[in-house]
Amino acid sequence: MIIAANQPYFCPYPGFFTKAFLADVFILLDEVQFPRGTTWLSRNRFKNDQGELWLTIPVWKKGLGLQAINQVKICQAGRWPRKHLASLATAYGKAPYLAEHAPFLEKMFASGFTNLVDLNVAIIRYLMGCFQLDTKLVRQSELGVTAGGSQLLLELCRVTKAKTFLTLQAAHKYLDTELFSKAGIELRPFSYEAPVYPQLWGDFLANLSAFDLVFTCGPKARDILLRSQQVVR
Repeated sequence: MIIAANQPYFCPYPGFFTKAFLADVFILLDEVQFPRGTTWLSRNRFKNDQGELWLTIPVWKKGLGLQAINQVKICQAGRWPRKHLASLATAYGKAPYLAEHAPFLEKMFASGFTNLVDLNVAIIRYLMGCFQLDTKLVRQSELGVTAGGSQLLLELCRVTKAKTFLTLQAAHKYLDTELFSKAGIELRPFSYEAPVYPQLWGDFLANLSAFDLVFTCGPKARDILLRSQQVVR
């Protein structure tokens, strides 16, 4: 069995789902530390007539010290949900498939999620459905594994009885390969090339939120996504 792992990003880019496609089980690392600075966990890029459109989910951090990802609370104050919806409606009003996803977008910003991770997981599950991915999605917190670094990933392999851990080529150098080798776990790196597809608003921008691909390409999005994967080495 092949597993992969990733932090539960907000509205992830297509490569996130390429990794999920290549694995049998995709583990969301929801108990690792939430970064102090800017992070893909609470913001991501879309596209409008000005180029990059950043959407950020405000979260509570001040005075809370170090938090695990699954402890981070969304700040419900202000009108940001309405503003985010309006920004997406303006940016993608001419996208061929926006209307199909509008009900989910409205639910996404109106549901009043308390924890950031719950919002992110709901989005990830929705986009996996859009790409017709049947990979099993599991949270780290469901597995009871709380180690750190390479040891965490190794323990995830052990608890899921996986024999192969999938990792992006660029991240492979940060792993303790000897640790995995001694445990009889294969480290399988793969490379990813951002898919090119028709976009609104001028020059192509790579690695936007996968919603950009879904809004503009609809049922073709899955084939475009899968063409972006490289041979696993």
